[in-house]
Amino acid sequence: MALFTIAEPGQSKTRAPARRKRAAGIDLGTTNSLVATAREGKAQVLRDAQGEALLPSIVTYSATQAPHVGVPLALDNAQASSISSVKRLMGRGRADIDYPLPYLLEDAPGGGMPLIHTVAGKLSPVQVSADILRHLAARGGAALGGELDGVVITVPAYFDEAQRQATRDAARLAGLTVLRLLSEPTAAAVAYGLDQQLEGTVIIYDLGGGTFDVSLMQLQQGVFRVLATGGDAALGGDDFDRAIALWLLQAAGIAQTPALQEWRALLAVARTAKHGLTTAAQVPVAYAAWQGVLTRETYYSLVDGLIDTTLRACKRVLRDAQVQAGELSNVVLVGGATRSPRVQEKVAAFFGRAPLCSIDPEEVVAIGAALQADVLAGNKYGAQTLLLDVIPLSLGIETMGGLMEKIIARNSAIPVARSQEFTTYKDGQTSMSLHVLQGERELVQDCRSLARFDLTGIPPLVAGAARVKVTFQVDADGLLEVSAAETTSGHHATVLVKPSFGLQENDIADMLKNAYTAAEADKRLRKLREKQVEALRHVEALQSALAQDGAALLSAEEITELTQLLQELRALAATEAADAIESLTQRLNEKSLDFAARRMDAGIHKALAGRRLNDVDL
Repeated sequence: MALFTIAEPGQSKTRAPARRKRAAGIDLGTTNSLVATAREGKAQVLRDAQGEALLPSIVTYSATQAPHVGVPLALDNAQASSISSVKRLMGRGRADIDYPLPYLLEDAPGGGMPLIHTVAGKLSPVQVSADILRHLAARGGAALGGELDGVVITVPAYFDEAQRQATRDAARLAGLTVLRLLSEPTAAAVAYGLDQQLEGTVIIYDLGGGTFDVSLMQLQQGVFRVLATGGDAALGGDDFDRAIALWLLQAAGIAQTPALQEWRALLAVARTAKHGLTTAAQVPVAYAAWQGVLTRETYYSLVDGLIDTTLRACKRVLRDAQVQAGELSNVVLVGGATRSPRVQEKVAAFFGRAPLCSIDPEEVVAIGAALQADVLAGNKYGAQTLLLDVIPLSLGIETMGGLMEKIIARNSAIPVARSQEFTTYKDGQTSMSLHVLQGERELVQDCRSLARFDLTGIPPLVAGAARVKVTFQVDADGLLEVSAAETTSGHHATVLVKPSFGLQENDIADMLKNAYTAAEADKRLRKLREKQVEALRHVEALQSALAQDGAALLSAEEITELTQLLQELRALAATEAADAIESLTQRLNEKSLDFAARRMDAGIHKALAGRRLNDVDL
């Protein structure tokens, strides 16, 4: 089959660039971040002067010094602020963060992402992420002998539009040219597919410090196709640490969450204990005046529920793609949290096979990003690679009756564009408000609001005559643009969907779960709303016609009969009797047919009045 090289618009497709571009792949992680480059078709992670590949995703701000990225500086607490796990704040609102953090947050003016208190001032998560990206870019530039020409940055597959846009904004603030935002599981598949020639139907199980993704993919001769994706944008190794920390507080008899610095120290104790249980059956732990032992059995009881949550997401992904676990050729582990023996044990039991981790789980995403950056930069002209990623949740707009009309279905391959025509509801309507939604339910109230915008300048036609074409476009980075155009007048409006915050911790999982469990109820509700909207549309249209021509064309008895039916239908439309609404709507239509015919005859007679037959253009 013919394969295509992924290239940015405007790049030459006929000749290789004169100079090899300096491109890099960046894994911007919750706990650790990495940068990698590809040389002569082989990718390698770049290390610092001490030989360390992993850069702790921590930025220490000082009142007197420049920001320091990596291991916190040994400064007095009053002089420095260390910000960690900032990835979890990207594209999220203050109300979304319902867990303790080792630093203070406050609402940003006008809403949006919260501001973080530091001794250097109040900073956005985007600014903190930009400092991490700037440091990684400097490492890449030093290794390649100059500033980077472009980067591929990886994001969790379940990042929504707001979270992806926040990542791109951070890169722009760091002065980087983003060739692509690439889903982390897809990057891992690229690493295995290009580096180790892995093929077949593969599950990518990606459990990092702060996010979890699972993607079902087909790998074949350089084609990387995502069949289905799932996960949780706020579940990872940090939650394992938090579970241990809360257990320590309970064991020590402390009822309240400690102050910021104490909470940071408690998390460090929890993290050390977690790592110790990788090789030991139990480890000594201490907090405040309490000392004790944390056993593997206790640890398992604390984290098994979290691991089971990831496995339920895996089950949903297999069901979405209609693939059985036995049909998989491999299960690939990605992310530092998959080093946990308990995670490996439960994943192996769920899929019935030993998972694959021949490439370092903490480096594989950066390696895949570097290989893709090399292609996008044009250094591997003619490289036979094709990435077919998908969107995690359906996208659509609100229609009359509070209904969600899906325009792009979830698990659609991106980039993708879909259009659908809509019309006006009332006579003379000259504007239309469009409400962009994300979710799987039938009613607007059960979906996520992404954006609103207005289309004006619609010709004042009768209801249903105008034609408004709404187009949804999702680019290769997963960013959404929605446009609407009235086809007869040419008036149009466009919005780049940039919500001020992302989905809450369990929103996506809940959306999918509720879509399954409430499918039948949603179907009945949608039918009811459609009948209600149709009834009210007929009521308004007939009322308008009666006001305009009723007295001239109908007898008093006919007007009384139609008016009574209108009142009955308007009252019935406020109930949940869908069949009765449909029946009365049909009855009203039949009763008004003669009136409609008289109006048409009158209109024709008026149009022809005073004209000869020869003057009429037949």
